[in-house]
Amino acid sequence: MREREIDPSYGMGQNFMTDRAVASWIVDQLEVRPEDTVLEIGPGMGALTEHLVKKGARRVILVEKDDKLVELVRGKFGHLPGVEVVHGDAIRYDMRPLYAEQPLKVLGALPYSCGTEIIRNVMGHPSPACRAVFTLQKEVCLKLSAKPHDHLYGLLTLRSQAWWDIAYLRELPPDIFVPRPAVDSGVIAMTPRARVGFPVFEERLFDRLLSQGFSQRRKMLRNLLPKHPEHSWEELAARVGCNPLARAQELDLRQWVDLTNHYDASPHGGQGQGADEMFDVVDAQDQVIRQERRQVVHAEDLRHRAVHLFVRNEAGEIFLQRRSHLKDKMPERWDSSAAGHLDAGEDYLTAALREVEEELGIKTTAERLRLEATLEAGPGTGWEFVHLYSLTWNNPLRWPAAEIETGQWFAPAEVDRWVQRRPQDFADGFVECWQVWQR
Repeated sequence: MREREIDPSYGMGQNFMTDRAVASWIVDQLEVRPEDTVLEIGPGMGALTEHLVKKGARRVILVEKDDKLVELVRGKFGHLPGVEVVHGDAIRYDMRPLYAEQPLKVLGALPYSCGTEIIRNVMGHPSPACRAVFTLQKEVCLKLSAKPHDHLYGLLTLRSQAWWDIAYLRELPPDIFVPRPAVDSGVIAMTPRARVGFPVFEERLFDRLLSQGFSQRRKMLRNLLPKHPEHSWEELAARVGCNPLARAQELDLRQWVDLTNHYDASPHGGQGQGADEMFDVVDAQDQVIRQERRQVVHAEDLRHRAVHLFVRNEAGEIFLQRRSHLKDKMPERWDSSAAGHLDAGEDYLTAALREVEEELGIKTTAERLRLEATLEAGPGTGWEFVHLYSLTWNNPLRWPAAEIETGQWFAPAEVDRWVQRRPQDFADGFVECWQVWQR
């Protein structure tokens, strides 16, 4: 530090780890594999990086904000094969290009001053990461991994644990850092929470109820949450299995999710599509020959009809949805902005208008939809005849949790690279539509 005239910034929360054994142990917790891409946030003087680059990951991306430190990092590690050094702020680092680089793991000894903001950016839902190991202020680690009734259990806990399993691994003493911080540190590991067997829920409503419920921790929930249009608070408490006199910190994650679904007024609620929906079965010329239930159509690979829509914003980005785990085909894969089957007796354009409203909350007219292409039924489309439409839309989108887990805007070039590198991440019909649309 003296040689390079590096003066640790209090404002940036810079404390440099000096214990090599601890640094090696932290990197081991990331469980790096040869096929992994690893994003390290704030490599600083390279305490963790020194061990990380020896793990043999396919690619290592080092993001450093400090002007002097980024040059040090470039000098020590930038020449190594597969290592990329980025001079940037992790709070604003764009994670979307890294979907094409999966499996992605994230490592970082995060500054005390902005650790939670960094986690919110790189691990906010959705995120391409499959595992993360962070060193943080101990109190923040305990908040993220807290359990009900704990005094640190709150908004940060539930917003994070709704999507991640978070384990507190160990405490780190102040004397292994320079300069010596005034508080203890901790290490946590984050892995995606399994969705199968866990209820879907409307994320915005969940967040709103949490904000209201934790707005005054000493007050009972019955006095903080909005009045339900149909059920008394006592009935709601019984349905989610909590005490009617409970406070916010007494409900576990599953109870908060169940409570959200009881407040959810959408027609789908937390339920997936029905197996008894009726579709038109068609011949090789797309002529209707009979009607059949969804379950039978999919099980027997019968030809049927569907629509896909690509929604674009004024920046030219495409909105992609990630399918709910409740879907009977290709659950949890990424898909077109909106997509769906034609109901029995329905035409393509009517279905497109219906799907874009049901899945994204877009009420529009036939004149604003553009027919981009038609696709023949075959294995690549799941035996669906597809009409592909596009629409430009710049207003907020809303989707039913039972149909769509999440969604995100992507630049077309990012989607191209992602489809080429990892076609297994996408629903088959989308890949066919994307390739035709690009041509």
